Amino acid sequence: MAGIAVDEEDLAQEFGTFDIKLEDEDVMDKLKELCLVYRLDASGMVDEWIAFSISNNSAALTMDKLEQFERERANKTKTPKVKREKPAAVMHDISNINPEAEDDLLDVYSTPASKGKNKRLLTTPENVSVVNKKLTSVSRSPVVPFSPGSFSPVNATPSQQYRSRSGAGETMVTHGDQGEKWKGRGAEHVAIQQYDRDTALTEKYKHMFYRVFEKSNVLNDVIEDMSDQLQQSHKIENLQSMGWPCQEPITVSGRVCCDMSTGRLNAHSVLLEGSKDTSAGKTVHLDLSEVAKYSLFPGQIVACDGLNTTGCKLVVSKFYEGVHLPFAEVDETSENLSVPVQVLVAAGPFTPSDSLAYEPLEDLLKYLKRDKPDVCVLMGPFVDSKHESIEKCTVEVSYGDMFEKIAQNMIKATEELQTHLVFVPSQRDVHHDYVYPQPPFTVDGVNSPRVHFVSDPCTLTINGVVVGLTSTDILFHLGGEETSRGHTDRIGRLIKHILTQQSYYPLYPPSEDVNIDYEHYDQFCKLQVTPDVLILPSDLRYFVKDVLGCVCVNPGRITKAQTGGTFARFVIQAPPSPTHDGTARKPRCTAAEVIRV
Repeated sequence: MAGIAVDEEDLAQEFGTFDIKLEDEDVMDKLKELCLVYRLDASGMVDEWIAFSISNNSAALTMDKLEQFERERANKTKTPKVKREKPAAVMHDISNINPEAEDDLLDVYSTPASKGKNKRLLTTPENVSVVNKKLTSVSRSPVVPFSPGSFSPVNATPSQQYRSRSGAGETMVTHGDQGEKWKGRGAEHVAIQQYDRDTALTEKYKHMFYRVFEKSNVLNDVIEDMSDQLQQSHKIENLQSMGWPCQEPITVSGRVCCDMSTGRLNAHSVLLEGSKDTSAGKTVHLDLSEVAKYSLFPGQIVACDGLNTTGCKLVVSKFYEGVHLPFAEVDETSENLSVPVQVLVAAGPFTPSDSLAYEPLEDLLKYLKRDKPDVCVLMGPFVDSKHESIEKCTVEVSYGDMFEKIAQNMIKATEELQTHLVFVPSQRDVHHDYVYPQPPFTVDGVNSPRVHFVSDPCTLTINGVVVGLTSTDILFHLGGEETSRGHTDRIGRLIKHILTQQSYYPLYPPSEDVNIDYEHYDQFCKLQVTPDVLILPSDLRYFVKDVLGCVCVNPGRITKAQTGGTFARFVIQAPPSPTHDGTARKPRCTAAEVIRV
């Protein structure tokens, strides 16, 4: 059950009944926080405070007293622990230990199913020349080496279905000028860096330590920032309160929510939540019967005109178009602006579902050696938490060691090619932090200017071209929650949502597969500019689309269940100088292809 959102007016009115004035803003914020945490309305909060003040002989409502109240209130909700008497410890030495009890001692550390199977496992054999087969499989740190030139463990059985696939190397999608030569020019002509180094996520952080009111503030700030942009862009005079009954049409803005009593979002379950500033966080039902065209999803910030005669239902007559950020300005001081860059991008999982043999990654390496792209972007998962062998814990090698071996082999195999490697983590990587935004990988001993470990999400510049990327399947998650009318291009409008909501993950509440830390979401998950190229790997069908001047690429997955999938390659180039002749802006992505592995 969620906490109760309490208005400041209700609190002031209830406390005013007992002649207690709420003039301190910190005290008011603390009271609202306590109402959320302990699920109290204004009346219940007053009742508990009066009981506390009477028992403590103090009626002063200060921050110190509120903190004391919070401590006592928290202690009341704790479950008393049952004390259990521990048996006295027995010290064994050579005088009282029983050698014949060795088997019983081993049984203590065995599961019921394995008792009796491993008895006398560690005893010394009478004939030392005979090797105990059971002991050969026991190791303190079981590590399975990787075979030379392979990314797979030695004991991994190759997938027969993957090997028998058809259509390898077939081009599935093309975009732009296909007269481009798919050959790289070398790492010395490529400069890769974070778009904004001050706001880039470069190291691990303590996550999921934020408090409820901090998350509330972040979500409220998103409403206010986007509402200001919508108001300025569409020249809206005033934004009215959600709960204000009015006989004249009004304009409101807020976050789209779902009335959970009717299941997923549909035309009859749309709510609009206002900001604390304009609407005190109140919500209102939206009547969409008079709107011919709309596309909505939970978490979307919208502005609309409508009539709200009762204060409970807004009959919408018009939605305002979302606003996308401007493109980044070209740095004319860069030496490599006129040099086209060939980029290859592949998204995991990199193994078939019936095997841990990394054959798709080995096949991808063949394409790298043949075409020698300037940049290779590898997006997780690398060690997939949804793989059958990993779910059943049948892998005898450390997951972290498994990834490090993959990364080191990939780096070594591309040394002569001088290809830049960009590693992007995924929340499905079992060995990495399960949080969004996700910090970059760390691999000991890797210190090369052509190897880049970046976060998810991340915004990079490659020779002046801005490339945004996230391995989280936001397209699939948005598509499952969106409701629309009058639209035909589903993929196009999902991409447009991401660009106009100015976020790599605008869905709220997020999917169950995504663990968002909202304290860092505001800093690392927002778009800073509209990217020239946006890479969004998804379980949806692969594509290359130009939306609002941004070329969006879904390379697909390099494996699809037990068979091969797809990867993408594209050419980017920044103009040597901006154009001022009034012509439309040309895309920085001049050509793209999606290829079957």
